[in-house]
Amino acid sequence: MKYYALSIVTPLLLLTAMTYGAGRLVLAWPTGEAAVSRGMAADRTALWNTLTDYGTSLSDTPYIVALTAIGAIVFRLAYRRWRESAFLVVAVWSQSLVFLTTTVLIDRHRPPVRHLDPAPPTSSFPSGHVSAAVGFYCAVALILSTRVRNRPLQVAIWALGAAVPLIVGFSRLYRGMHFVTDVLWGLLLGVCCVVVAARGILYRHEPRAQRTPATERDTGHPAPAA
Repeated sequence: MKYYALSIVTPLLLLTAMTYGAGRLVLAWPTGEAAVSRGMAADRTALWNTLTDYGTSLSDTPYIVALTAIGAIVFRLAYRRWRESAFLVVAVWSQSLVFLTTTVLIDRHRPPVRHLDPAPPTSSFPSGHVSAAVGFYCAVALILSTRVRNRPLQVAIWALGAAVPLIVGFSRLYRGMHFVTDVLWGLLLGVCCVVVAARGILYRHEPRAQRTPATERDTGHPAPAA
């Protein structure tokens, strides 16, 4: 328990404090981002309205919850251990906890343009859609890329894993649901949560003397000979 408190809980508490502080700064300092939102709203077309509708749906809460559950089950069955599944769940839900905690304290209004999606009751800062997209798609990319040795395939996996959050971020901006700083901090929040979960779970190293046969099976390394 002490290990997880130091490697996961403490960094997430610090990340929550940093997100709150960034939100207060955004509210206190004029950023001029409303002009960007108005410019994008003025250039809307029927085609891009449709494309960004699909783009934002890639990270809708019901889809992320379902995909995370499916991913956790698939990784457990494929790798015959819980490490990858636990990493995925922690990466996704940690960003959600930081996001929800921050939105209770930060009340930033949505951009002053016509919203193409129903506005949720949460604050505009940070973008939960974007942080969730990073938390899920980049976590999956990290798991898959460490299991393949083919460099072009690794590049393809990461290209897709990185592209989806960017698509979601652009879609949220285009549809008038977030300011630029909301999206940028959502990207940073998601990346930080993936890194914290990876260091604390996916790449955790235990002292060899403390490993049990079960632990050896879980880490994928053979147990030392008696």
